[in-house]
Amino acid sequence: MTKAVPAYQRIKNAILDNIHSGKWQAGAAISTEMALAEEFGVSRMTVNRALKELSEEWVLERRQGSGTFVAQQQFNHTFVEVRNIAQDLKSANRDYQAQVVSKRAITASMLDDEMRRKFDIDAHEVDSTEAAILYEVKIIHFADGQPIQFEERWVDATKVPEFIEQDFSVVNTSDYLIAKSPLERGSYTIRALAAPDEIADALQIAPQSPTLVLCRQTYSAGQVLTFVKMWHAGDRYQFSGEL
Repeated sequence: MTKAVPAYQRIKNAILDNIHSGKWQAGAAISTEMALAEEFGVSRMTVNRALKELSEEWVLERRQGSGTFVAQQQFNHTFVEVRNIAQDLKSANRDYQAQVVSKRAITASMLDDEMRRKFDIDAHEVDSTEAAILYEVKIIHFADGQPIQFEERWVDATKVPEFIEQDFSVVNTSDYLIAKSPLERGSYTIRALAAPDEIADALQIAPQSPTLVLCRQTYSAGQVLTFVKMWHAGDRYQFSGEL
């Protein structure tokens, strides 16, 4: 069972929603700590934590004696260029569709060594309850009805608690994460690998066929937010750019 969203995170989510919807514009003052405490039925200490974290993430700007304001910079823009396959295909006038293969919450007992390393999770420090630590989604992306990318993504469940509830046949995973948590930096690798059975089946290619695999890790507030493996059929996809 997914654990309840902490009160401070609910406040953060509500503030982000107000900014994304345009209710609070860049430079505008947001509700006072006292007003937010009354609205959410929590202590000012809890509100202070939410505002402090959003300030550290450059979403808000706290001014001594004046209040808290939406930061002037566009916080949901990122220094990390995250390619969005949906936008790429639509820009190329190709019909795009996404099919969600699976979604699940991963608890401490389900963590494997790779995810512990990627998210810097200490086996001795994780909660032994059945609370979600990571969310995992697997999605097939289609171009003109042909599978072109198989996405395997893991997300820190404590940072984006509502991620698993989204319909990713409609909402793009990268777009959603950028909107909810500003990305600071990232790293990636691209490798040629033979397709395992699951990947081959998803991409409708023969097992052990060549694939291009982009692995990307992105950070928010100094910690790993998401890790993703994007498998591409080798004869249907290429990476390109300008120098």
